[in-house]
Amino acid sequence: MSMTIMGHLEELRKRLFRMVISVGIVTFFILSFHLTPFVYDGIHLYYPTFSPFDNIAAQATLAMKHHMLPPEVQLIQTAPGQAFFAQFYIAVLLGIAVSMPVIVREFMAFLAPALAKKEVHIIKSITAPAVGLFAVGCVFAFTVIVPYMLAFLYRYGQSAGLLTFLNIVDFITFVLQFMLAFGISFQLPLIMYAVTASGMVEEKFWRRNIKWAVIAIVILGAAITPDGSGVTMWFVAGPLIGLYLVGMFLSERRAKQIAAK
Repeated sequence: MSMTIMGHLEELRKRLFRMVISVGIVTFFILSFHLTPFVYDGIHLYYPTFSPFDNIAAQATLAMKHHMLPPEVQLIQTAPGQAFFAQFYIAVLLGIAVSMPVIVREFMAFLAPALAKKEVHIIKSITAPAVGLFAVGCVFAFTVIVPYMLAFLYRYGQSAGLLTFLNIVDFITFVLQFMLAFGISFQLPLIMYAVTASGMVEEKFWRRNIKWAVIAIVILGAAITPDGSGVTMWFVAGPLIGLYLVGMFLSERRAKQIAAK
């Protein structure tokens, strides 16, 4: 029995090592290279050039600043090394995002021996959508949720005529927190679909408990948003409620298709 446990631990160690190596390679590349633009046949493309200081993470930081912050808000660092740590956080997140196919593949391969054939088939069928939805969730947070949330919050300072200075680490961790949260949250419909398809719950379970799900989602939105106004939490709760409804629809649609056969 102890050998079996040790064998599982060794298998887990190998697969975690592959995940870390994949994330590490991408992180190192992002911290070491700069994307230089060029035009080929009228198409704007980029090629990497070695530049540890003006790297891809620094370019991403500038893009976040211009896209998300009002012009009157200034990014600052209050201690040596804060800019580096901010870039490191960005590089790790991008490393996780780019390595997501590897992470999902290794994780599923580790779980497969303990699952039934039906469960393995279900997991394999949602693996590619899970990777895509993680990316969509991150992009949605970056382009919609965080910019509107920051603009809403900084309007208070603007209306009072205040100068706003934002620490670079606080800004980056705030943005990455919501990108990761939405990347993971966008898995909700697939999780609901997989749980229903595996037979753990009936498809009616989600509709029957929708009011409790909405309450839990609103509480989550209130817990992770930075103010107590009760307004910004809907930037989080609204999309999550929509995702819950999508998962409920997919589960019920699958049940109807099976019943029609």
